[in-house]
Amino acid sequence: MTKKNVGSSIDDFLKKEAIFAEAQAQAIKEVVAWQLAKAMKKKRISKARMALLLKTSRSQVDRILDPKRDITLSSLQRAAYSCFWHGSSACVVR
Repeated sequence: MTKKNVGSSIDDFLKKEAIFAEAQAQAIKEVVAWQLAKAMKKKRISKARMALLLKTSRSQVDRILDPKRDITLSSLQRAAYSCFWHGSSACVVR
């Protein structure tokens, strides 16, 4: 008698601990920051250039690219939009 899945899922655990939404938001931030960094590298957009496109400082771009920092999803969205808008190909790297 072998079971493939024993116990509850990680989602169930996070919900039980009342941190599911927070964990999900953090995961989204990490993926978007990673995709943005890859797209910037592919399109050869420097942090300084991205700062100009976003009308912000280079240190803010550093914060956007560091998913461990406290950055809002709207800031990541703005950065991703800027990358899409100022390039000829899609920003998301697959």
